[in-house]
Amino acid sequence: MFRSRPGRRGGRTAVLLAATLLLTLSGCGVDPLTPQDARAESGDDGKAGATPRRVDCARAKCIALTFDAGPGEDTPRLLDVLKKEHVPATFFLLGRKHVERYPEVVRRIADEGHEVANHTWSHRILTDLEENEVREELSRTQDAIERITGRKPVLMRPPQGRTDSTVADVSRELGLAQILWSITAKDYSTTDSALIRERVLTQAHRDGVILLHDIYDGTVPAVPGIIDELKERGYTFVTVPELLAPGTARAGEVYRPEKD
Repeated sequence: MFRSRPGRRGGRTAVLLAATLLLTLSGCGVDPLTPQDARAESGDDGKAGATPRRVDCARAKCIALTFDAGPGEDTPRLLDVLKKEHVPATFFLLGRKHVERYPEVVRRIADEGHEVANHTWSHRILTDLEENEVREELSRTQDAIERITGRKPVLMRPPQGRTDSTVADVSRELGLAQILWSITAKDYSTTDSALIRERVLTQAHRDGVILLHDIYDGTVPAVPGIIDELKERGYTFVTVPELLAPGTARAGEVYRPEKD
């Protein structure tokens, strides 16, 4: 959640975080930007000479599939599914025990056209840390990913979606925009793939960002059904940068889609 650093409190449950995210972001005078905001800021009016892109999400019914806290043992199987279905995704990767353990998987994610993003080094809650600790959590993962892919991420997702002015300042310094979500299956709480699929499909909306985790047993088996049904409903899957295009996520800013 976005709040000032003085008077910070201890960790809250993920359920409470999800329920109070909008209120907290609004209550401290910070307005998260939406995909529509990012697109409007680009100044691209669709005329000749505009930067070409795979899909125009101002016209198409776009949705972004994102995965947190990997890569893990099931990520190669997930990549097989995404490749077969021609679906791009955004992967917010953990450094410790993930990026460092599965460098070939990280390289494959990048090579197959997915967006590689930062989810900190060890999943510490950034709002509970001092500025230098926030910087270390983000910069270590930046460096680890760059060593493997040759490119530093430009997107990050704070663990549990918790952010504040210090996190924003460090993110801006490191060239990272903060990406939240609007659709969650809470797949950390169940191994029931059918339930995960149902939760995503019930919440799906245009310009939405789906949060899943490729490290939990029930998640990857749920993905084919999610993709099939959303394609049937007319959705086009995009990466987060494609969702914002022709706009570009600004470092330090918080982006969160609004539900219809």
